[in-house]
Amino acid sequence: MSPEQRLEIAVDIATHAGRLIVEAREEGGFDHRYKHGQELVTDVDVEVDTYISERLQASFPDESRLSEELAPDREALEKPHALWVVDPIDGTVNFAHGLHHVAVSIGWASGGQLRVGVVHAPFLGETFTALAGRGAWRNGEPIHVSDARSLTHSLVGTGFPYRQDSRPPLMRRLTAVLTHCQDVRRAGSAALDLCAVACGRLDAYYESVSPWDLAAGLLVAREAGARTGHLYPVPGGIPEDLYGENLLVTSPAIHDPLAQLLRRADVSDNGSV
Repeated sequence: MSPEQRLEIAVDIATHAGRLIVEAREEGGFDHRYKHGQELVTDVDVEVDTYISERLQASFPDESRLSEELAPDREALEKPHALWVVDPIDGTVNFAHGLHHVAVSIGWASGGQLRVGVVHAPFLGETFTALAGRGAWRNGEPIHVSDARSLTHSLVGTGFPYRQDSRPPLMRRLTAVLTHCQDVRRAGSAALDLCAVACGRLDAYYESVSPWDLAAGLLVAREAGARTGHLYPVPGGIPEDLYGENLLVTSPAIHDPLAQLLRRADVSDNGSV
């Protein structure tokens, strides 16, 4: 099956999943719990993940799947064959609180490299798509990153982990960015933050996330002209495209300056760099 056909199927799945999310919000009354004591998950996450999994199984029965809610198999990352990477609701906290920054994220990788990406934002009426080597689109129209040239006038997106005890070290990075860049946005959906870089709404994005958070959005950003990478070397055995720790995605001209700023913040005792 061609990448174009895969993209068409993935868009259809994501669009229908988005309808389920909107209907669940309108009906209300969904249950929620906390994974690991701090990470919010609703029964809608599980319902949508099940729907996507069944659709992918029907269309691609011999291909592996890695999803957030249905017993994620991280060992699948080490296998070189075809892999679908799914986040049924990226922005669960936003969804539960009635905010609109919510997305369905479906990415497909082959040989450890991202080939197809779909990020569908049902409350915003936006669908971002990408094909490796072919470009990126928003609602079918081509998109491109900003032409940011300096950190001073750059708008930077980021996020924070659910575990509160993991946040203090990241405050040094935040202080450095607030000191040297125009401002910071924390919208609560990594997939949509990556797409925001792709269409020039953000000039850069940094965070540590899971593979299902980044798979589709990373390809969208890259195909829109973003420079993608990591602040530190990627460990062996995991494809770089699916490794989410210390991710950095930016307009090309500010990638190196921002990477240097963030790494200096990591070793600073007081946040000054």
